[in-house]
Amino acid sequence: MKPLDSFTITEAVLESMDRCPDARLRSVMASLVRHLHDFAREVKLTEDEWWRGIRFLTDAGHITDDKRQEFILLSDVLGLSTLVMAQNNSKPAGCTEATVFGPFFVEGAPMIEHGADIANGAKGAPCFVQGRVTGADGEPVAHALVDVWQADEEGFYDVQKPDPSLSEHRARAQLRTDADGRCHFRSIVAHEYPIPHDGPVGAMLDSLGRHPWRPAHLHFMIQAEGYERLITHVFRRGGPYLESDAVFGVRPSLIADWERHESDDPAKPPVYYTLDYDFVLNRSTPSAD
Repeated sequence: MKPLDSFTITEAVLESMDRCPDARLRSVMASLVRHLHDFAREVKLTEDEWWRGIRFLTDAGHITDDKRQEFILLSDVLGLSTLVMAQNNSKPAGCTEATVFGPFFVEGAPMIEHGADIANGAKGAPCFVQGRVTGADGEPVAHALVDVWQADEEGFYDVQKPDPSLSEHRARAQLRTDADGRCHFRSIVAHEYPIPHDGPVGAMLDSLGRHPWRPAHLHFMIQAEGYERLITHVFRRGGPYLESDAVFGVRPSLIADWERHESDDPAKPPVYYTLDYDFVLNRSTPSAD
């Protein structure tokens, strides 16, 4: 039996994985172990610091439920989400850039017709959104499934602030593009908001002297046969935190204008905003099957 110390322990753990039948799992876990052990040796990790790290992860697990994912928040604020997204979503020039998914997507949002109001009671100034989905060669992408979701003017998503008197789904919906790849709907103006910071991730940010704020944005996920799925945001130009997004999600190409309008037309709100933004999808690579 080999004597174990702060260096030989690494090889002992790596050798214990030699019989793992899954080559990819073995490779990933071996790299993880090497980096974890190198990190601990580099910073000379103390037992107290190790225990505080275990407690931090335990607290993150306790606060996570079906409406809040603290581990995604942790990945986001450490830039890991953006790193993984970037290395897996390289696109040709001209395609809309992807960005982080975020922790507040909900499966099965209601399907709406074009022009419908997705706010459903969410607070905020009226905003009319329109856009077109095309391929990289300019071809319209008909019948693409578009998921859209956002926070209200108080900085909350519907899943963060359940209200029995209001619709379960507020400021989120699904719709399909028409034959020309176009879609339009009514929502509310996007506002900046803080990520949930009443848990361990928030405490970590505070300890690091970082703020928890995200710039104003509207989430989109667009899926169509023959094209790569696009997960992205559209960010509101001129707002705060564009240069210091807590989750590193901003891309210059995703910043757009929310134009303010005043109207005497009784069919329109006295003050409303419009957003016009087009999306360009990358064609998917046919499988080798």
